[in-house]
Amino acid sequence: MYGVCGCCGALRPRYKRLVDNIFPEDPEDGLVKANMEKLTFYALSAPEKLDRIGAYLSERLSRDVARHRYGYVCIAMEALDQLLMACHCQSINLFVESFLKMVRKLLEADKPDLQILGTNSFVKFANIEEDTPSYHRSYDFFVSRFSEMCHSSYEDPDVRTKIRMAGIKGLQGVVRKTVNDELQANIWDPQHMDKIVPSLLFNLQQGEGTESRSPSPLQASEKEKESPAELTERCFRELLGRAAYGNIKNAVNPVLMHLDNHSLWEGKSFAVRCFKIIMYSIQSQHSHLVIQQLLGHLDANSKNSATVRAGIVEVLLEAAAIASSGSVGPTVLEVFNTLLRQLRLSVDYELTGSYDSCGNLGSKVIKEHEERQLQEAVIKTIGSFANTLPTYQRSEVMLFIMGKIPVPGMHPALASAKSGFDCSRMIQVMLLKSLLQVATGFQTTNMLTALPSSFLDPLLSLTLMEDAEIRLLVLEILVSLIDRHDNQPKFSSISIISDISVLKLKVDKCSRQDNLFMKKHAQQLYRHIYLACKEENSARPHFETLYTLLALISMELANEEVVVDLIRLALAMQDLALANEEMLPVYNRCAVHALSAAYLNLICQLTTVPSFCQHVHEVIETRQKEVPFMLPEGVFTESPSIPKSLDKLEGHLLFLQSKITEVLGGSGYNTDRLATPYIPQFTDEDRLSKRKSIGETISLQVEVESRNSPEKEERTPAEEITFETLKNAIVDSIGMEEQERERRRQVVEKFQKAPFEEIAAHCGARASSLQSKLNQIFEITIRPPPSPSGTITAGYGQMQSRSVPVYEMKFPDLCVY
Repeated sequence: MYGVCGCCGALRPRYKRLVDNIFPEDPEDGLVKANMEKLTFYALSAPEKLDRIGAYLSERLSRDVARHRYGYVCIAMEALDQLLMACHCQSINLFVESFLKMVRKLLEADKPDLQILGTNSFVKFANIEEDTPSYHRSYDFFVSRFSEMCHSSYEDPDVRTKIRMAGIKGLQGVVRKTVNDELQANIWDPQHMDKIVPSLLFNLQQGEGTESRSPSPLQASEKEKESPAELTERCFRELLGRAAYGNIKNAVNPVLMHLDNHSLWEGKSFAVRCFKIIMYSIQSQHSHLVIQQLLGHLDANSKNSATVRAGIVEVLLEAAAIASSGSVGPTVLEVFNTLLRQLRLSVDYELTGSYDSCGNLGSKVIKEHEERQLQEAVIKTIGSFANTLPTYQRSEVMLFIMGKIPVPGMHPALASAKSGFDCSRMIQVMLLKSLLQVATGFQTTNMLTALPSSFLDPLLSLTLMEDAEIRLLVLEILVSLIDRHDNQPKFSSISIISDISVLKLKVDKCSRQDNLFMKKHAQQLYRHIYLACKEENSARPHFETLYTLLALISMELANEEVVVDLIRLALAMQDLALANEEMLPVYNRCAVHALSAAYLNLICQLTTVPSFCQHVHEVIETRQKEVPFMLPEGVFTESPSIPKSLDKLEGHLLFLQSKITEVLGGSGYNTDRLATPYIPQFTDEDRLSKRKSIGETISLQVEVESRNSPEKEERTPAEEITFETLKNAIVDSIGMEEQERERRRQVVEKFQKAPFEEIAAHCGARASSLQSKLNQIFEITIRPPPSPSGTITAGYGQMQSRSVPVYEMKFPDLCVY
């Protein structure tokens, strides 16, 4: 019997005898290396036998697994690994099929050691670069199985860690094997990414205590390799680093879904860590795709809780900082439009207390402080995005935001029926804060093109609002826009500086573009600064910001003409506090006096005219001794000592326009302009910006109508103008102003208090009168054309034109074309 078996064994194929010889009698002895070398040489010599060698090894391994002879299983896998490493011929594809079949058999086993063994073999295979492509190989099973191993819940923690690490390595191997092979199944398909990415994030979350590493991770130490979190991070970075332009979306979407499903936005830290890894790992030119996906996800969660939206915004903030100039991409305004829309929605949610009751979301309780935190986060993120933009794009963004702000008299009110005036006011505040974030750090060489009238006009009109917070924000925006040499921190507090050289100010010569800008907008700026001093509810921050604004204009945009106008403006502010026509509180009057003194002290040192400086310093020293409450140090303190009234102020306590004109005239300044007091030109904008009711709006319209009414267009005989006439006109101007003011007050009061029927009758009578006048004008101007056929005589001897159709008229030949 033994002889028969030996005879049959000698007749077996050579590859089988070579395969059998690599297995020792005792599996603990390991692979028979000498016989393994013979098998390898045979495989290289006869590559067509590789598929049969693989099939036979697979058959033996399956039998050994079924019989629990795990020693022989390890020997078979080691032999397969060596054959794979040695053979790179065209026939290797068929051998690989047998190899993957054996790996699959090991991964399906319940024993963790076999799973790990199969994974290690697969990883070795993944690192081999094959010479010939494979058209039919599938890795779907391996993606699913390795993902399952990443979520292992084995009882023994050490074994569980090993299984999870094996799963991570397996996924890494699948990615390496397929990501660059166009003939393989596309690993970036959602069906694969939805398994791979959550598996990696799950393990990354388990080691959340460890901080994310630098953008370019160094070679990990042996200790780090034992951590699933560190291994996961390396695998995740490698996956993202291989992502092409069209695959970014499929790689990021599972991250967003994972954070949604496990409520990880609210914690912020893990979400921020994930996207830091993403932003550092992907190619820089693809950064804007991630930003766009985050913005879209923010819109999709617009009716979710404020903490979730705030988490997404926080991630956007961090991502924008990492992505730098590539974060916004081609759709610049769309990024800011999305953020501003979220800001507007948050304001509506805060005021209405609901998410428009869509589905079950309407039952959620809206917490005001959470919405405020979200709003601050959005504003901060807008600033972060703006910092990545070049100057010309930042200018466009500022104009875009300005167009969103409800400006009285320019844009329709944006308040909804639910929220009313409060909503419009809050939107103004939030958008102005956003605009301030964008304006911070804004620097341009050409103010005229960077800040067009379409931006400055509505911005300056907001300085006339009664809301103190809005006015302060506008002033801060103007300061940020004008400050191009970082001089603003040196004027953060208003004070009398004896020597401005200690401030080390950066002053450049005013350029031609700046001169053109001031020539166009200077009077507008002066007027709004002057009117800002007349507001009753202005506080210390307002006057400090006005001082900073005046100082920066003097250093950034001042030529000789501007300096003269600024001195006139400072003296006009002093006169405003003295006359007190606006009935300002005593504190405000003292503050305006202090503002004027502080600015004149600064401008006199900038002009370097000794006699001008001497006059200013004399007045300041006199005030320090007699009226310290008219200087910044006496007004802008925590407990200012303000008198009850400012009725008696002697001349030596004031800055004299005549004296300043005299001393500056000797230095070549325009004395005629200096001697002329500054008087701002009031426009309808001053009233439109402060209107609160529809009654006031109608009264303005009626006033315009009454001025332009045909009833007042009766011609009056020419009056001879003499010296006496001019003198009377000057004397009576004050009385005429009082009459005009009283007439306006009566018109406003009538439209506020009169019954609706009376107002309707008044408007109807005015309309009918206007129509009758128009009819008279039409009768005079529109007459029948002259008739070439002559006239006919009617009764009573009157001549009347006969109406002749045009086609019957006889025209001279020269008139016919």
